[in-house]
Amino acid sequence: MRIITPLLLSAISVSLHAADVVPNSFWKERAPLEYQSWQATENQGEREDMLANRPQLVVLWAGSAYAKEFHSPRGHRFAIADVAQTLRTGVAPAEGQKGMSASCWTCKGPDVPRLMATLGEEGFAGHNFTDLGAEMGNTVGCSDCHESDSSKLTLSRPHAQKAMAKVSLPFAEQGPAMQGAQTCGQCHVTYYFQPEASNKVNIPWIFGSTADAIERYYDTRRFFEWSHPISRTPMLKARHPEFEHWSRSHHAKQGATCITCHMPQEQGDNGQSFSEHRVGNALERFDQACAGCHDSKAGIEAALRVNKTKIDTLRTEVEMLLVKAHYEAKAAWDAGAEWYFMDEPLMNIRHSQWRWDFAVSSHGLYAHNPDEGMALLTTALAQAKQARARLSEILAQLKVEKVAYPDLSSKAAAQEAVGLEMDKLTEEKRAFIDAEIRKHWPEAASRAPQE
Repeated sequence: MRIITPLLLSAISVSLHAADVVPNSFWKERAPLEYQSWQATENQGEREDMLANRPQLVVLWAGSAYAKEFHSPRGHRFAIADVAQTLRTGVAPAEGQKGMSASCWTCKGPDVPRLMATLGEEGFAGHNFTDLGAEMGNTVGCSDCHESDSSKLTLSRPHAQKAMAKVSLPFAEQGPAMQGAQTCGQCHVTYYFQPEASNKVNIPWIFGSTADAIERYYDTRRFFEWSHPISRTPMLKARHPEFEHWSRSHHAKQGATCITCHMPQEQGDNGQSFSEHRVGNALERFDQACAGCHDSKAGIEAALRVNKTKIDTLRTEVEMLLVKAHYEAKAAWDAGAEWYFMDEPLMNIRHSQWRWDFAVSSHGLYAHNPDEGMALLTTALAQAKQARARLSEILAQLKVEKVAYPDLSSKAAAQEAVGLEMDKLTEEKRAFIDAEIRKHWPEAASRAPQE
């Protein structure tokens, strides 16, 4: 395979950019109302520090980049800047070293399909994340979901085309409603980086899209993303599986899709109807998005509060049990436990945390599919208890009388407990942003974040 250097890549992309990527601004005149509403995602700049809200997440994700930084999502206009500037994607690796995969860019903007067309899926994924930052001039926008010369929908990501075929939903054979959901689902879906294929993105739906089916796939392959540094558990990570949860929901059964609720039809000042592209909370547009099926905004809000409280209460219980299980496993290892003792509890930790993650990493689960969320967390709770029960037996056999649990009083305390040098990591990233991103990457990546 011919190696394409950053210099050559830049030269190639100059010509391809004009031919193969229509910049978001192209639609300003062709679809002004949609474009203006998409631009309004600029005002969706608020986000929450999820690690500060729940310091126990630092322990559960210890050993992965998620323990460094994890925020709630915000408007599409921030997609490139947020992934460029997060601690999770780090800095440029030393000469000859491998950094984070360029696959981290996959869902952040329309320049990605252009680069995949040039380099191939594996060629793209095989680059370091920082190698391609200068190419990311367009944040999530029009040609991510539409063909470049029309409003016709398209799946611009190869991994999504393959995944929909795996679950017998080939894009070309679907009606407009399902195609709309699939264009959202090409990114609002769980995935992993395929190590045997240069870390390209793969959606693990070979056996289906439920947590059980995906777990079966991972276990069959003996796959794990990282070894937990505290418990030595071979870990899995779920990532925003909104499409999966929606596909089995009451909304889906009634024919309501992501578009129905989050991109409803609006009317411009001139009376012209258009699809709202300021993707956000459906209840903010109750009359357009919800009133066709629901009688009362207050009634929906009350039901959602109940769902959210139930899910939050159960997830907290699971999280705290898993934190203890990780540290009890550590205590067993420290006391001389053998692998044949530890296999059962570690697999219970793996499976429990997988189901917990498949529930809580889905944005808006309490609205999209609360029943599935509660079922996942209920099973996760049982598996965490099974892990701790077996670990209790092992610790008793090893005559361990006391286990040291971490300080979870704050994000900083939890990060210190798992050995993260946050001051060093933060300073390295800040220096990289100032020296490289702000000077050499496009405005979409270099813009100052709004909090």
